[in-house]
Amino acid sequence: MTEPGPWWGWGSGGGREPLSPDATAMLRNLVGEASPTAAVEIDDVTLPPPAPLPDSISRAVGAANVLTANRDRVRHAAGMSYPDLVRLRSGRLEDAPDAVVVPDDRDAVVALLDACAREGVAVVPFGGGTSVVGGVDSARESFQRLVSVDLSSLRSVSVDGRALTARLGPGLKGPEAERALAAQGVTLGHFPQSFERATIGGFAATRSAGQASSGYGRFDALVASARLDAPAGELRTRDTPHTAAGPSLRELIVGSEGALGVITEVDVRVRAAPETRRYEGWIVPDFESGAEVVRHLAQEDAVPDVIRVSDRTETRVSLGLSATRGITRRALDAYLGLRRRSDGCIVIAGWEGGREAVARRRALGHRVLRREGAVSLGAGPGRAWHRGRYRGPYLRDELLDLGYMAETLETAHTWSRLQELYRAVRGAIESALASAGTPGLVFCHLSHAYRDGASLYFTFLAPSRPGEEIERWRAVKQSACEAIVSSGGTITHHHGVGRDHRPYMRDEVTELGLEALRAVKERLDPAGIMNPGKLLPS
Repeated sequence: MTEPGPWWGWGSGGGREPLSPDATAMLRNLVGEASPTAAVEIDDVTLPPPAPLPDSISRAVGAANVLTANRDRVRHAAGMSYPDLVRLRSGRLEDAPDAVVVPDDRDAVVALLDACAREGVAVVPFGGGTSVVGGVDSARESFQRLVSVDLSSLRSVSVDGRALTARLGPGLKGPEAERALAAQGVTLGHFPQSFERATIGGFAATRSAGQASSGYGRFDALVASARLDAPAGELRTRDTPHTAAGPSLRELIVGSEGALGVITEVDVRVRAAPETRRYEGWIVPDFESGAEVVRHLAQEDAVPDVIRVSDRTETRVSLGLSATRGITRRALDAYLGLRRRSDGCIVIAGWEGGREAVARRRALGHRVLRREGAVSLGAGPGRAWHRGRYRGPYLRDELLDLGYMAETLETAHTWSRLQELYRAVRGAIESALASAGTPGLVFCHLSHAYRDGASLYFTFLAPSRPGEEIERWRAVKQSACEAIVSSGGTITHHHGVGRDHRPYMRDEVTELGLEALRAVKERLDPAGIMNPGKLLPS
């Protein structure tokens, strides 16, 4: 297993860099002063002692693959949500797995699940540990013993170049999968912000969406077939391009979040590696007109592979942090002209693929963008965005060190109600922050465009209050979720359900839908050992 940099956060990769003095000053001006905090050392984290595990688990996977050291337990105790990081940084974990189990192959996974089901040991499948909704927390519910199953050894790659499909192991991290595919001239094209650490199995388990999903498709659209090993047995779908044989069982596997079993194999649709990439920046007068631009792009079959519109606040923060780096003088004049009228909102558009196809699609996109009133800022902002596309989680680590609460949430709705949803959720977050006595900063961008609607991705920042971090977060999160539900939006577009969103699943799928999902779980996982406390309300 590869250990990340700072044990409690995202790591020390290329995205981790201190905020500049100007950026820090801007943050304090916009959000207010905060008291810097420091995380404890990993060896100082307090854990409950591990419960002894039955010998059958060691026999299933090999004694050397059952890890009980505190460091291993800490690194698999939580994901990457704001409350997860607060708990980790504080050094006080109320719970952690009793052991981290690392099966060598699928046969070991099957043997492990059989042993755990017989012995009543809860199982939490663990990929990259990037869940931001409590999806890999050590929630025991009624179980006395719990293991985290690290799937990092399941990293096989097999490409069918004629069918343009690939069979991938669930433990492959995003960069590992892309390198292996690139060696055979293809790409999956799935690049979420968690790309550097998240895994193929995690993408499938959470119905992930990547930054280029408007062009390549969400991960669930890329899955051709999958294998789920459940305590009750194997669920496998055929690797055919389509089937009319009843409701899609593949859909039970994709999005199952470890609550039904362990995803041990994923067949995905791939494409020829792109010959060229073109990323650009544009500016529109306001967020609503930006959404209209994207609607026209989507409904006229001209949507770029990457398309996102930042609202005014996100635009202001983004330009402040980058100091308008990469924007030409002429484009900056155009931007400032719009800013004098309405502040403007930045649009990022990106095309990938063969040179001729990119040129053709880009020309069509340009016609729609200009026709709808967007002003080009040139390639500089697009290239800057592409270089920093994975920096967000590293930036959050910096903000936590500086003493700020930094969290994200996302939703989606139809074009007809998207602005209603935007206003409701933004207002709910602002009101919740203000009622706590420390108003913060709320911003949003539109992404993942469809013919009928799009996703909204919100970020909020505020000074944290030592000792009250999780309570304040919960109040804001609850207000935002209630606003989403009352506006008819989805409780999650691509982050999954985990623990945080399960109270709203009834609104999402109805009571009968919950009963149907519970019936499936009872059949595949009769003892209820799989990822307890996630996905389904108790």
